[in-house]
Amino acid sequence: MKILAIDDQKLVLIPLESRLTELGYEVITETNAMKGMELYNTFQPDLVIVDMNMPAVSGMDIVKHIRKDKKDNTPVMVLSGNTDDEMITEGFDLGINDYMKKPLSLNEVCARVKRLIGVPKTETVANTNTVMIQQRCVGVVIPCYNEAARLLSTEFTDFVDRNSGYRLCFVNDGSKDATLEVLHNLQKGREDFIAVYDCEKNGGKAEAVRLGMLHMAQQEDLDYIGFLDADLSTDLADFDELVSTIENSDFKIVSGSRISRMGANITKESARKIISLTINLIIRTILSMNFKDTQCGAKIFHKDVINLSFDKKFITKWLFDVEIFMRMRRHFGLDKARAMMCEKPLKRWIHADGSKLSMKDSIKIIGQLGQIAWSYRGKKKVTAKNNSNVDLEIA
Repeated sequence: MKILAIDDQKLVLIPLESRLTELGYEVITETNAMKGMELYNTFQPDLVIVDMNMPAVSGMDIVKHIRKDKKDNTPVMVLSGNTDDEMITEGFDLGINDYMKKPLSLNEVCARVKRLIGVPKTETVANTNTVMIQQRCVGVVIPCYNEAARLLSTEFTDFVDRNSGYRLCFVNDGSKDATLEVLHNLQKGREDFIAVYDCEKNGGKAEAVRLGMLHMAQQEDLDYIGFLDADLSTDLADFDELVSTIENSDFKIVSGSRISRMGANITKESARKIISLTINLIIRTILSMNFKDTQCGAKIFHKDVINLSFDKKFITKWLFDVEIFMRMRRHFGLDKARAMMCEKPLKRWIHADGSKLSMKDSIKIIGQLGQIAWSYRGKKKVTAKNNSNVDLEIA
């Protein structure tokens, strides 16, 4: 039995192809919808699985090609994040056989496939671990400097094994220990889901994150890209909630917040906490935004603001988060920038031993904040309707 699966996001197709192949089906996948229609004509599948939201040629166009142009009754199953009632109704009116809304488990997809076209005679005992097919694809940049001793490898691999739609990019920031070797071992067998970006020289966390974010922005199938600390002081489950927030809103940036609240597991050293509160007060004054925790190492970005946020090198070592917010404010204006950014409390955050930020560094931060305030002040030129240049003061 032959199955053709068409989806513009490769991260969705890989686990789908693997599981269906394990069940004994012959599977071909395609990320280009136009090529997918050509494959339909030559491959002559027993089932077509298609996504609705694809560029240029939509899933609905493929359904019309099968039902109207070819006048074919080959079973068609839609696997899509589009929940628009009119589209779903139109699909069934055209003769689709099933409509599955992402996110859903891969086990459910396989059960529906079996119901539609039966079980291959060569069916084997397949993996039944729960894997979620997500409706969006997410890149996560994880900067690493001398992390060989504390990198929680199994937590990363278990997460990508359970959640399709995630691609992790570990940036080795010129580590002097065995970090690069650990990362390559972590990547083995999961090259489609785990990337390693190697910087020969140590450039600091800000530069490692910047290079990783720009690298991931080149991946066409990613909808959102964020970054996360290698020590997992913010765990991946919490990060996934940040993704859900940006996915179901109009925000362009969602930042985690380590502020204590009922039901959350937030721990900090008392001295660091006092310094953090002082620094945060200064940051809020500079930004004119009520961010409670700009320095949390967990943030997610809509792909269309990546270049704006990361195209130029940051001027400070530890405060690049503040610089990102300043760049957003400078580009969009204060009021619009405020509306585009959200701070979401974390359920868990634990200060991990081995932090690279010393108490002495914390004190230096105050001076660096003054440097940021000075560097990002000035005027921004915009073009008015009469095409004359108008200067807007950035306070």
